[in-house]
Amino acid sequence: MSDLDVQAQYEAYPYPERKPTDERKRLITGSPSLPVEMDHWLWGGAHDWSQPLRALVAGGGTGDALIQLAQLLTDAGRPFEITYLDMSVAARRLAEKRAEVRKLKGITFVTGSLLDAGEYGPFDYIDCCGVLHHLADPQAGFNALAGALAPGGGMGLMVYAPHGRSGVYPLQAAFGRMFAGLPPEKRLKRAKAVFRALPDAHPFKRNTRLVDHEQGDAGFYDLLLHGRDRPFSITELMGALDAAGLEYAGSPQAMLYDPTPLMGDGAAALDPVETMQLAEDLRGTFKTHVIYARAKGQVVPPPLGQDDAVPHLRGGGAEGLAAHVAKTGRIIIDTAGEAFTFDVPKEAAVMIAQVDGALNLGAIRAGGDTKTWRAVERALCPSGMMHYSRL
Repeated sequence: MSDLDVQAQYEAYPYPERKPTDERKRLITGSPSLPVEMDHWLWGGAHDWSQPLRALVAGGGTGDALIQLAQLLTDAGRPFEITYLDMSVAARRLAEKRAEVRKLKGITFVTGSLLDAGEYGPFDYIDCCGVLHHLADPQAGFNALAGALAPGGGMGLMVYAPHGRSGVYPLQAAFGRMFAGLPPEKRLKRAKAVFRALPDAHPFKRNTRLVDHEQGDAGFYDLLLHGRDRPFSITELMGALDAAGLEYAGSPQAMLYDPTPLMGDGAAALDPVETMQLAEDLRGTFKTHVIYARAKGQVVPPPLGQDDAVPHLRGGGAEGLAAHVAKTGRIIIDTAGEAFTFDVPKEAAVMIAQVDGALNLGAIRAGGDTKTWRAVERALCPSGMMHYSRL
């Protein structure tokens, strides 16, 4: 499939399918590109938000990441300059209308390829989700984004993973052969007819984690009719980062890359990437990899346990979580169909109740037991439920 074919798909079916008027009633959020999460993984929770954040949303589609980042920074009263870049005019128009509904400022809209990202930078932060795996040469995309980073900058990436998309690629291949040369509208109509006739035992129909095809024509097309779609194992993703001069800085759900709960200590002798690959293979449910990255040698660890760090709970709810810990002495995180249970001293509840995104850790602990707070961090930070930031 050529670049023109990919562009034709997204002109006919901008993805993801969105209605600008929905912006009046809800904000779609998710990882990466949540400001406090970015700060936690990329800048050690110490980013200077008083300076305008120069950001690029590369392959911005209909605008989910753009709207999220711009709205959250606007709500926080922080300055920003965001460049939206996508090759689809239809997708760009939807993103523009969504921004207009919210009256968001500080956004520049550009129609073009992320391979030219360096022309518009440099950037302190780059978001690129759901795009690199659709390029004719994904490595060229990684390289272009790396070249567009400002010194000290970082990026949030999402690429497809193979195991959780079982059944997708045989259908993409079959539909590609059956409907080659047809315009997008006819491809979609015929593919839907064939899809309805598939046996219930088909691996795709048994994969209950895939839902895009049930969420409109754009979702069906992007999932099952895309002609240029290659998944990345975590090993392949790490290799692409390395080749681009980048280094893994963390993941919003880092605990999923730890195979220990599934196998004990058998992974102790493996290197970090082999360990992450083992977790991916054993869990078998990863549909995507969402990670943060910085230039090699520039990764800054999260400020765990540091008195001047400011913790934020994702979604708030400090009082409810504190009450639960005080009662049960544990925190249970349920993600990707897997439950993780962490023992947390009941006395941690007093500290958890004070997490408001303003108090620093020194004030929250107020001389309290450092070991007790470490138990809170072990449960909430790798699961993406708590981050450190001075936003």
